[in-house]
Amino acid sequence: MLYSDKVLDHFTNPRNVGEIENADGIGEVGNAKCGDIMKMYIKVENGVIADVKFKTFGCGAAIATSSMATELIKGKSIEDALSLTNKAVVEALDGLPPVKVHCSVLAEQAIKAAVADYYTRCGIDPTPIVGEIHTCDGCCEHE
Repeated sequence: MLYSDKVLDHFTNPRNVGEIENADGIGEVGNAKCGDIMKMYIKVENGVIADVKFKTFGCGAAIATSSMATELIKGKSIEDALSLTNKAVVEALDGLPPVKVHCSVLAEQAIKAAVADYYTRCGIDPTPIVGEIHTCDGCCEHE
C-alpha cells in the first residue's frame, strides 16, 4: 500500500495532538471493531475555531487524516469547519488508498460531533445545523 509523502508526514509528525482542557466541544467517533477511534476537541471564540486537538487510536491513515483535518479547520469559522468534507481531507493529503478512505470520513464526522457537542452545550439543538453524525458502522467491509 503506497501512501503519499503528505500522509507519511502527518502520520510521523502529527499536528495538534492532545486534548484541550475545558474544551467547548468534544466529539468522538469510530468503532472498536474497525480499530479506528477519533476524539476531537475544539475551543471556539467568537464563532471561530481558535484551537483544535485530537486523539486518535488507529492506523497511520487515521492519524494522518485527523492531523490534516485539524490543520484545515484551525482558525476557521464553525460554518467553514462544518463544510469540510472527507474528500477535501483526502485531496489535502494527496490521496489515500481506497481501503483507507473511511479514515477521512471519520475525521469529517469527528469535527461534526465536536461542533454538535459545542452547540448542545450552548443550549442549541445541533441536528438542524450539523445534521446526523454517522459512526463507523458501515465502513469496515475492508476488514
